[in-house]
Amino acid sequence: MNDNTRAGTARHVNRQRMLFASGDSSDVNMRGRLERCDIVAVGKRRDGGTRYWCLRHRADGTAKYGKAARKCRAAHIPPMRDAEIFRLNMDEYKGGVALWGALPAVYDTTELPMDRGIHVHARRTARAKKEMDCTYRAVRVLSGQLPQDAMVVTELDAIYYMVTSVFGYRMRHITCPYCGWPHLDRDWFSVHPHRRHLCAGCGKHFRDTEIGIGNPIMALREAVQMRAHTTTSANRELKLRQTDYPGGIQIWGSNPAFLWTSSDPEEEGIHVHAFGKNGGKPRIDETYDKVTIDGIRLDAAMVRVLMAQSALPSLKNRVQSIECPSCREPQFGVGQQAFTPTARHRCTRCGTEFRGPGRLRKTIANPLPAILACLAKKAPRPPQQHDIGLMPETL
Repeated sequence: MNDNTRAGTARHVNRQRMLFASGDSSDVNMRGRLERCDIVAVGKRRDGGTRYWCLRHRADGTAKYGKAARKCRAAHIPPMRDAEIFRLNMDEYKGGVALWGALPAVYDTTELPMDRGIHVHARRTARAKKEMDCTYRAVRVLSGQLPQDAMVVTELDAIYYMVTSVFGYRMRHITCPYCGWPHLDRDWFSVHPHRRHLCAGCGKHFRDTEIGIGNPIMALREAVQMRAHTTTSANRELKLRQTDYPGGIQIWGSNPAFLWTSSDPEEEGIHVHAFGKNGGKPRIDETYDKVTIDGIRLDAAMVRVLMAQSALPSLKNRVQSIECPSCREPQFGVGQQAFTPTARHRCTRCGTEFRGPGRLRKTIANPLPAILACLAKKAPRPPQQHDIGLMPETL
């Protein structure tokens, strides 16, 4: 394939991705109605049976005993409507644009709806107030630095960019050699570099030239020549009582923006919203490096890691607060232990090896769930239990 053919294929695939996201193609319905599956045979399974794939919803369509399913595993997900895609022209915001993967708060005692997708900040000039501070399912990014066709980033791209970044892995722009579809590694694959990938576009397996983790956002970063921006501690301290904020509070861990055009460094820590009695805009909307609520100090690393752990379907119900049975030290899994459930844990203080409690044999230790449970005792209402409903991924 020569350079001109590659460029044409890239433009065609990006156009397909835009249409699929916006609801303008035959793949989806403008009104967000569910569409009938298009299931085809795409190869053999490891047991020799036939493997099927839905080209319309880009998901597995294999039923039991290697037969084609009536519906694929993603047939129930409503397609994205055009109104859910935010059009962002970077050139109009010289003061800086920032885009993050957004997940529900790890602690939420408000009555507000769940927030997930792509969070957008934008300023017209460097010292101006934020003109945008919203979350969208997808963002169509335009700029003179980009190709004629705009680039679309979906909520799954942004969420898994956040997960991979929090756990310290790099990503690459990977495309399927068969159909050219931009590859996104999800769930377990978003935190385990690998060479063999399953294309969501055509359902075929392919081997990349090197071991890595794929995310289409890297194409956007390359196109705008995005360099690693600096981060700095928020250098702020917050102490509050929940009774002073009857509208509830929300807590997130900071995560690196996948697009950051400001010359200022990005602040990291714990982001807090706190609402008064009548709701409306939050009375507190800021990032802090030290947060104490009702006398309980929160650890920014634990908040950040729990937020990422909650986005991995393969870890559902496996992140638990675990104490060493010998010295009662709360355990906090770091590195690979933060996303790899294990049957036995070794105490970081006294070195005792022990099995985790509970029904599940393999678990991950994070003290934060128990800490948040203590906070809930003084909350104005029980915290919301958000489930973002992401599906586990398998090869």
